[in-house]
This record gives sequence, structure tokens and C-alpha cells, in this order.
Amino acid sequence: MNKPDIAVTGLGMITPVGNDTESTWKGVCAGVSPVRTVPELDGCAIDFACTVDGIDLDAAIGGRTSFRMGKYVKLAVVAAREAVADSGLDPQRWEGDRVAVVVGTSSGGSAALTEQAVVLDRHGPDATSPSGILLTIPNMPAAEIAIQFRATGPSLAPCTACSSGATALSVARDLLATGQCDVAIAGATESIVYPVAMTGFARSGAAARAVGDPARLCRPFAADRAGLVMGEGAAVMVLERADDAAARGAAPRALLAGTGATTDAHHPTSPHPSGAVAQAAVEAALRDAGWAPDDVDHVNAHGTATPSNDATEAALIGRVYPHRPPVTAPKGVLGHCMGAAGAIEAGLTVLTLQRGVVPPIANLDAPAPEFDINCVVGQPLRRPVRRAVSHSFGFGGHNAVLALQRP
Repeated sequence: MNKPDIAVTGLGMITPVGNDTESTWKGVCAGVSPVRTVPELDGCAIDFACTVDGIDLDAAIGGRTSFRMGKYVKLAVVAAREAVADSGLDPQRWEGDRVAVVVGTSSGGSAALTEQAVVLDRHGPDATSPSGILLTIPNMPAAEIAIQFRATGPSLAPCTACSSGATALSVARDLLATGQCDVAIAGATESIVYPVAMTGFARSGAAARAVGDPARLCRPFAADRAGLVMGEGAAVMVLERADDAAARGAAPRALLAGTGATTDAHHPTSPHPSGAVAQAAVEAALRDAGWAPDDVDHVNAHGTATPSNDATEAALIGRVYPHRPPVTAPKGVLGHCMGAAGAIEAGLTVLTLQRGVVPPIANLDAPAPEFDINCVVGQPLRRPVRRAVSHSFGFGGHNAVLALQRP
């Protein structure tokens, strides 16, 4: 059975460089990281991160519901509101039982869980929050978005580490393709800039240490890449079958043409050095889209700036795309937004398709000599982009790849 075309009709983002889609796009194209010292991390081995600032999230949520939401939930709700408004759909008029919500996260409310554990230990059970569970469990972004928009169809919360956002979009596409919903609100969110998580990443060896200017530390694909810098944020898309979007006169931003997923089954944190299983995910997405590798005009890379990930991914890109399409890696600006990264990077890929602009990789003058890939550096690259892929590779060996194209 042929799968229907799936259209991206709405997009919402909130990231370290912008509190909506347009400001995020401008910040990523500017190629400057907003990394800052975080007071709550004082005394930690890593005391800096790319955080979402300049917005009162409680005021943005409004009403009396924000008290029960962790920051990761608030970010998701803000992004979802923008996406639904962008789609032109009216939640007061849609059939709620035909609307699905698929919003992933990697760590959920682990920050609140840690905070509540400290309160319990120091002050006893009566001092803990009655909303403690709601502040921590990873399904709450999907649940709160469903409540906000009267969406009573399937509601899911995928967790595939740093691939969670791409996985969520893939699952939403399948729900639409199989007729289980008519509209899907899908994406991912993350906010884990707190001492326990930051210490864990420092101890793991994956994070960049403070040597020099923190804004220059995240250097995807550089010869002297030193590790990831933490970020946070959310991105949400509204997906519909393209025929349904056309019937209501909506102009899609892009089509989600194909998806692919595999698991390395190799190591909890390190990618398989051959990259063969991750490559299989890329090839699966291309097959699903009906593309040959040389149909791809642009690659939005996972690009964490860690030694092993970048080496594996660069070799994969060189093998799969020998025509050397332009490559970007947004984590140089945004930091690694963990579970939200795949959704944010898919959203940026949609904007590249729409605008014919590939953002540069921040802090990179040229890729490491052994990497035969065409990295965009310095300034945004302006050129028509018809088809693009977005790679996401997560701890646990989760690989998820999205193929997106202009309508």
C-alpha cells in the first residue's frame, strides 16, 4: 500500500537563541552561540550551558496550570501553541478524537525529581510538592498539550535518548499514514541544565570542559573538537496528510517524505565505530522516501562535537552522499538539546527547504582533514534545496533519520 504524503503545516520552536521559530532561525543563521554561566551550576565541573532565557514561561502559559509543569513541559506547550497557530487549524472546531499528540523527551523532569529528593531529605515529606509526580514524569508534555488542545486521539511520549524528537515525528507520520488520526501534534522537549545531569555528562567524558571562551567550545567536525555543550528547548510540528491540508487550503511548509530507524546494539554511549547500523537508518529513510542518495541536497547532521560521534558520522556522510551535499550542525550554536535536538533540527531543515538557506556550523573554520564532507562555515549558504535529511543518533545506539522535501 502506498503511504500518503505527510505535510508539515505548522512549526513552533523555543531555543537558546529564540523564543519562537523566526528568532531561532535568525540566531542559528547568525552562527553565534549564546552559552552563558549558569548560577545554579556554581561549583560544578561544568558551570555553563545554552539555556532558554528572555521569557517568563509562567506568564506565557498563563492561568493557574503552570505550577504543575516542569520547565520541559512549559517549553513544549509554548512550542505547540506556536505550531498550532501556524497551521491555521482551530482546536475549537476540530474533531478532538482525530488529533494525536506525540511528544518525546530524553530525561523528562529529572531536574524536578532531584530537587524534590533534596527537599524530602532536608525537610521531610510535608515539604515536598503535591505536584511532584507531575513535575517529573516524561509523558507530561504530551498530556498537557492534549489537554490544551482537546486532543483525545492517541497520545504518546517516545524516549530514544537524543533521537527522541526524530522518533516522535516518525511515529506521528505512521499514525497519519495508517489512518489512526487526521492531525498530529509532534515533536520533543528537554531541560536538564541542573547540577546532577551536568556532573554526569562531565564524568562521562562527553562534555566539553571550560578551556577558553565557552561560546567557542562546541565545534562540530573540527579537528580539535572537545565535546558537547548542553542546551535546552523544544520544537513541535503539526502534521497532516497532504491531501487533507490541500482540501482546507493550507500551504505546507514541507513534506515528511521518509523515515528510518535502527539500533546499534553495541554500547550504551559510544556509536558503533563502523557506522554501519546508523548508515542503515539513513538508507531506510531514503528508501522510504523513494530517493537515491544523490537526490539529497543537504544534510542536517547530528554533529555533537564529540570525537567518536563526529568521526563516525562524517565517515557515514562521505560513504552515503559521495556528491558532497552541504552539511550543517546546529549544535555549534544551540548546544546539545538532548531529546529535543532531533525535533529542533528537523524544524531547521524545514526552514532550509523553504528559504534556500543552509545555516553555518558555528566555531568551525574547516572540517578535520580526514573528514571528506562539505561543511558550511562562516556564512549561511544560499542555494535551492529540494530534498534534505536530518540525522539523529542517541545514547543506547538509537538511530533515527528523517527525509524532508519541498512540497
